[in-house]
Amino acid sequence: MLLLTMIYAEDVWGQDNAVAKNLTFTANGVPFEMIFVEGGTFVMGCTKEQGNDCYSDEKPTHSVTLSHFHIGKYQVTQKLWQTVMGTTVSQYLDSVKNGFLVGEGDDFPMYYITYDECVEFCEKLNQLLDNKLPAGYRFCLPTEAQWEYAARGGKKSRGYKYSGSDYVNKVAWYDGNSNLKTHAYEVGMKDKNELGIYNMSGNVWEWCKDWYDSYNESPQTNPQGPNLGDYRVLRGGSWKFNARYCRVTVRVSDSPHSRSHNIGFRLVLMPY
Repeated sequence: MLLLTMIYAEDVWGQDNAVAKNLTFTANGVPFEMIFVEGGTFVMGCTKEQGNDCYSDEKPTHSVTLSHFHIGKYQVTQKLWQTVMGTTVSQYLDSVKNGFLVGEGDDFPMYYITYDECVEFCEKLNQLLDNKLPAGYRFCLPTEAQWEYAARGGKKSRGYKYSGSDYVNKVAWYDGNSNLKTHAYEVGMKDKNELGIYNMSGNVWEWCKDWYDSYNESPQTNPQGPNLGDYRVLRGGSWKFNARYCRVTVRVSDSPHSRSHNIGFRLVLMPY
């Protein structure tokens, strides 16, 4: 049976059962850190720092208010995936036509995983933690709004074009510097953003919970996206795409059944 423990990194559960500081969890000796994101209101979509690089689906801008949540410091690694799911990235190659590896190792991001498999990962992690989580909290995929708010730096945002900088090479692995492969998480390789989160620009695209749809200008509170759709939202860009796709506002979509060498995901911890 998988042994999981939780370490309170800096503080205890705050008011309303919310976690007020970063938390580190350990699954069979594999640690992963969740960064606390204080809730707030922000303007989502094509804001002025994006210049002329926005695509049409990043408009219109609209006000979004979010409650507190936690998000993974890193994209889910191959080691954490193997610990929870019992499979490795190379085992998915048979399911991919002309598939090949673009980075393999404990600290590389997991890829070749479908949206549904990421949901299954979250469900297994929640079951394994059982009563270790506060009542009513769970791990899940981020909503599109949560993803963008965290990528922008939340309440600590400095209004950067990419997640943590206006200079893509400082924070992202993309087609201009990746050597066409993913990269492991190593100290000093790329800068973190204002909240201490890595690679929300570049490395691998990240699945979001929402079905893909167009924006509207109405203010929203904790939006969940449409109830139905054909494609799920992906955010962040990847090692295979150019810098324009690494911006914090860019959004693309893919079938939830898609299995690609440049799509991974990041965990969120939140009430439900």
